[in-house]
Amino acid sequence: MRAITRGRHTVRFTRDPEDVIAAQRLRFKAFIAARPGAAVTGDRAEGLDRDAYDDLCWHALVEDTESGELLCCFRMMRLSGGSEIGRSYSAQYYELSALADYPAPMVEMGRFCMAPGVRDPEVIRAAWGAMTAFVEAEGVGLLFGCSSFEGVDAEAYMDAFAYLKDKHLAPKRWLPRAKAPRVFAFAKALRLRRPDMKLAMRRMPPLLRSYLLLGGWVSDHAVIDSDLNTLHVFTGVEINRVPQARRRLMERLTGGGRTGPAGVPG
Repeated sequence: MRAITRGRHTVRFTRDPEDVIAAQRLRFKAFIAARPGAAVTGDRAEGLDRDAYDDLCWHALVEDTESGELLCCFRMMRLSGGSEIGRSYSAQYYELSALADYPAPMVEMGRFCMAPGVRDPEVIRAAWGAMTAFVEAEGVGLLFGCSSFEGVDAEAYMDAFAYLKDKHLAPKRWLPRAKAPRVFAFAKALRLRRPDMKLAMRRMPPLLRSYLLLGGWVSDHAVIDSDLNTLHVFTGVEINRVPQARRRLMERLTGGGRTGPAGVPG
């Protein structure tokens, strides 16, 4: 797999230490500096959002082709199947034994962020095109990760959670169970609530909304993450269940750009 150039944006997958540090600096700006209440300790005091999982992942960098400016980044951890689910970042927060028998390769997508002030939708399209190309190249059956709501006040997102409860809970055979010490069990708490759809969509995080359009499903509870000052839900997308119209759209995002050499898993 090679770097993808789409319009004025290039996406590279890398493990180069300098590239990883650049991603960690961007993540700090997006996740820590821009979020009042996020803890600033350890590496964060140096302006880095860094953890042990960085060494286990490929890092995608979306750059301005002319200036080289880093506009967006995310990371991908490939697992050979469900037997490796315990290695994932998400396994810190969710009891994932139900996925231990998942029969196909999996990829955990995480730490997706944009540079502060970047609003160009073409950056998002380039990122999703690269993610789709990675999934196709690796023969992935399940794309998963944690989708975050800003802040830890669940009250602000009740209609969004009620909608997730009604329409997008994980199949019972794959359903993650609670593991984190603090969770909001929204499927149980909101079992009788009917969502206001306009409010639900307005409060839904954009990345999670994209997953849902691909047929994604979520855990029945949200983890209260005081470290990053977020609420997050486990999110999964089974690739063979992505609606055909959406699949064609995603494939077009991978096919419309030029390719060039880059060090990426083969």
